[in-house]
Amino acid sequence: MDRLRDMQVFIRAVEDGGFSAAGRSLSLSPSAISKAIARLENRLGVALFNRSLRSLALTPEGEAFYPAARQAIAAAEEAEALSFASLRVRDVLRIRSVPTFAIHCLAPLVPAFREQNPALRLEFMLGNEPGNLLEGGVDLAISIGELPDSSLVARPVMEMHWVICATPSYLERHGTPSSPSELSEHECLNFNKRMPWRTWTFRDVDRSVHRIRADGSVTANQGEMLMALARAGTGIARLADFQIRQDLACGRLVRLFPEHERQMADTVYAVYQSRRHLAQRVRVFLDFMETSFARKEGALNLHGGD
Repeated sequence: MDRLRDMQVFIRAVEDGGFSAAGRSLSLSPSAISKAIARLENRLGVALFNRSLRSLALTPEGEAFYPAARQAIAAAEEAEALSFASLRVRDVLRIRSVPTFAIHCLAPLVPAFREQNPALRLEFMLGNEPGNLLEGGVDLAISIGELPDSSLVARPVMEMHWVICATPSYLERHGTPSSPSELSEHECLNFNKRMPWRTWTFRDVDRSVHRIRADGSVTANQGEMLMALARAGTGIARLADFQIRQDLACGRLVRLFPEHERQMADTVYAVYQSRRHLAQRVRVFLDFMETSFARKEGALNLHGGD
């Protein structure tokens, strides 16, 4: 690696016209540049520059070595690119996700992603429990809503809207609340105390925010169970728009406060370790998600982001 670095210094000195200029380009001192060139000349056994107080010019050997050095650096960069490309073939991408998002939004994308990346294995780990999102060798985590302070990178994927809903049969038996303040008189299906998203937030026309603790006698730690309970007519639930789109379309579930839905939104984030040295397996999945959700935005009312 030192040999490649010394060749890079040589190339920069030639192209910048001197040791001082090369040092500025590479953030190295003129002394460090001079030592790198000396090491290279000692290994080659020839002088590469004719040095004088007023000028720096290539020797014939330097003239011959310059294109060879450029070719060597290009070959090294190409080898690194091929190495990272091969990781796409052999690697496993481990994804932690909120179950509801994985089932309704990620699973439908997997066939197309696998077609583009046939040798990249996917491992999904689903759960809502709070904790270290990337523990256990996870490469990429999907999180919804407010994120804790962290050194991790959080990239917005899309915007998710909450829908307050119930079955027609529940509303026939218990009445339809005319405003969010009447939810306290109903059986509300909610996440249990260890889960996020327990507080239902509403924003009025005047932009004032109201938070309701929607308590009831039945709770769960997963949105899929809350959806099943709502479908069974157990109570009123707050569910993700992408989760119940078909239920709303066929009338199995009924929206209660559609005027509030635009304000009842959370951002879906892709969370990963660092922007620097991002593994190719992570990058291709991030790019694929971004493209896929942007394409669906118009048809499915999913609001993509970068």
